[in-house]
Amino acid sequence: MLLTEEQKMVLDIFEEMKSQGHEQVIFNYDKATGLKSIVAIHDTTLGPALGGCRMWDYESTEDALRDVLRLSKGMTYKCGVSGVTYGGGKAVIIGDPKSEKTDELFQAFGSFIETLKGRFFTGTDVGTIGMDFVSASKQTSYLVGLPEEYGGSGNSAVITAFGVWKAIKATAKEIFGTDSLKDRKIAVQGLGKVGRFLVGHLHEEGVKLIVTDIFEENVIEVKEQYPDIETVEPLDIYSVECDIFSPNALGAVINDITIPKLQCLAVAGAANNVLAEERHGDMLHQKGILYAPDYVPMLAV
Repeated sequence: MLLTEEQKMVLDIFEEMKSQGHEQVIFNYDKATGLKSIVAIHDTTLGPALGGCRMWDYESTEDALRDVLRLSKGMTYKCGVSGVTYGGGKAVIIGDPKSEKTDELFQAFGSFIETLKGRFFTGTDVGTIGMDFVSASKQTSYLVGLPEEYGGSGNSAVITAFGVWKAIKATAKEIFGTDSLKDRKIAVQGLGKVGRFLVGHLHEEGVKLIVTDIFEENVIEVKEQYPDIETVEPLDIYSVECDIFSPNALGAVINDITIPKLQCLAVAGAANNVLAEERHGDMLHQKGILYAPDYVPMLAV
């Protein structure tokens, strides 16, 4: 039997779900707004799925699918480690967060989430902010982390950055026998919602900081706030000689290409799925680099 490319794609999706242990993947398209969104539910053994909604201008639907599958699996680990009665899930919206956001788009997303009837709860992630979900809340209540003035718990990046800072201190204690970070050299990749709060904690403790971000405006803003920090180009951050490399942007940054460049003693940060593949954890170990699994520092996300 000959299969069309579309049929092969369906079979590949099921095979990918099977290999990673996913329960459900839901695709949604809204004709009126152009919303293209995917929700992946990995495991609901402990309770309904929980995970943020990422908006990103993916190069292809396949890239978006791969991302949401990896992210949702990571959320299962986070929920399990933290002891909450939730399972792992994640949502992605395919689109440019800088130019394609509208109130109507997120209302349509809220309507999509409402159809799941509480099987999945979501909130902010890369490319989304609390006000996006104020729009979504017009159509659903299955949301977390709304702004405080709208009855929510507020900006989750604040507590997440605090948790990552504590994780970095614990990592330092494992390496140096003390959790003091004063005069330690830390390379921070990503100066978004979590990264810039993390930089604040590290700077206050007297860390020697080297930072970068793919968005120049983020670097400029952080540099204005902390003039004494060092900045480098995004691709140069991997080869910075430092005590700890802290990835706080997108995932899969620890891979075959970047590992040989690393000149650090440990990796600990807020990025989800920082290892491109599980074997890269072994590669870090073989190189003598301590790795703090991303689902532990990132419990608040």
